[in-house]
Amino acid sequence: MSEHILLSYRFDGKGGGQVLTGNDVSEQVRDDHLAWVHLDADHPDTRAWLEKEIAYLDHFIVEALLAEETRPRMTQIEDGILLILRGVNLNENSDPEDMVSIRLWVDKHRIISVRRRKLKAVLDIETKLKMGKGPKVAGEFVCMLVSRMFVRMEPVLTALDVKTDDIEEKILEMADISLRESIIDVRKQAIMFRRYMAPQRDAIRLLLMVDLEWLDEKHKRHLQENYNHITRYVEDLDAIRERAQIVKDELANIFADKLNKNMYVLSVIAAIFLPLGFLTGLLGINVGGIPGAENSFAFLIFCGILIAIVVMQVWIFKKLKWF
Repeated sequence: MSEHILLSYRFDGKGGGQVLTGNDVSEQVRDDHLAWVHLDADHPDTRAWLEKEIAYLDHFIVEALLAEETRPRMTQIEDGILLILRGVNLNENSDPEDMVSIRLWVDKHRIISVRRRKLKAVLDIETKLKMGKGPKVAGEFVCMLVSRMFVRMEPVLTALDVKTDDIEEKILEMADISLRESIIDVRKQAIMFRRYMAPQRDAIRLLLMVDLEWLDEKHKRHLQENYNHITRYVEDLDAIRERAQIVKDELANIFADKLNKNMYVLSVIAAIFLPLGFLTGLLGINVGGIPGAENSFAFLIFCGILIAIVVMQVWIFKKLKWF
């Protein structure tokens, strides 16, 4: 098999598939029997192969399949569809929110999928084909792919929701400045997930509305379930994002209250020592006529006066309910 062709199967219509190699790939994509070819968008031979073997496709379809950056969308063209979807990035050393795209051209007789990074949902379908439990027709392939993508999304989103709960609980128990980075990270993840899931929901909604021979009512019922799932995911992400903002605001309020309390204490202390500082400064000037300069008990008397002033100040502050 050529390096730019990652997978290629001829479906037997019973849930299984025959692996295609060499010239069989080119023959099957021109044949009326359903075949699936999975391509590497980063390989230099992919564009030439698409333009040669799938010459009937419009130029903009080829460009969409090979685009550097994509957003989920669905476009019907005659009896086929251009479908671009995103799945969570479960590759090693990758962030799940850096979602992986898969671009598809699907019609009754052929499925052309293109990827830049590995998507585990594609490998799930290959495994099912090997077990004889894979898709039988093009419509079932689309339903299965969408379903497998959403199955892998749910644990990631659930973990994000649990993480939000944990941070919220920690803040209520004992607020810590380090939690600010955690809650910002949660909100960032929710925003990035929603960036692709919202248009993906719209793409599936449009897919439900198309009138295609190979996408029957049974397939649309499955797609409707998946549409309900992604609608819930989007709503959950909105809730996580709003909760994260509320938690962030609560954390900021807690620290603001602590700062205000500390400033209040410092202000009270400053108010208490202000008259004491004035008196000690006044009596500390080096000029003649200072009261008590000749009295050996003057210092003790002065200390007693200062203590009395502090006691009186505390009584006045309590009377005014300053503390």
